Amino acid sequence: MSSTVDLNADLGEGFGVWRLGDDDALLRVITSANVACGFHAGDPSTMRRVCASAVAGGVAIGAQVSYRDLAGFGRRFIDVEPGELADDVLYQLAALDGIARAEGGRVGYVKPHGALYNATVGHAEQARAVVDAVVAYDPGLPVLGLPGSALLRTAEAAGLRPIAEGFADRQYTPDGHLVPRGGPGALLLDPAVVADRAVRMAVEGTVVAVDGSTVPARVESICVHGDTPGAVDLARAVRTALELAGVTPAAVTG
Repeated sequence: MSSTVDLNADLGEGFGVWRLGDDDALLRVITSANVACGFHAGDPSTMRRVCASAVAGGVAIGAQVSYRDLAGFGRRFIDVEPGELADDVLYQLAALDGIARAEGGRVGYVKPHGALYNATVGHAEQARAVVDAVVAYDPGLPVLGLPGSALLRTAEAAGLRPIAEGFADRQYTPDGHLVPRGGPGALLLDPAVVADRAVRMAVEGTVVAVDGSTVPARVESICVHGDTPGAVDLARAVRTALELAGVTPAAVTG
């Protein structure tokens, strides 16, 4: 059992006049904010607003990097050349870190978003591209990813700190991967169910897969998606359940 676990959520995913999720409410619950960097969602003003609020609330800031896919919200796989992908990730990371520093904070870790996250589970070249960008910018930055993923293996081999992440509001396949969002039951919306899964990951290091089997899920950080319906209630339920189980929500990085 771990005495602490990070609780993260994707924030800043609005664009212009369009807002997605309740960033301010989530910032009062989570310990780390994965801030969209403009390629799948977000814009400079949104990024700055979220960073300012995160700094004020003592919440760690992470760069939520993605494919260049604003129309598809970064949820479409793009077979981009690795060098170009590394440049895209570097661009996003540097932009968010500059804005965070202007507000008295800094980027403390990197987490791919959506289709890029899923691709780097097994796509060696794209995993390497993400890692290359992080190493080029700041080799002291940790990388969040799925346990056992190519991303975390590559990050560790490059001298980066790999942070294994679990998802409280998503279903898992028997091999420990996420059920695709279009699949039946992929997204979990019951606060009690989501909270129970979070506690099980933090305390036992396991999660129940979609077929009822138990799979390993030893994680340092647990995500509740900011765009999930009822995300604030889910995050509150998770935090309360963790604390009742004797697990303290705490950022894994500053």
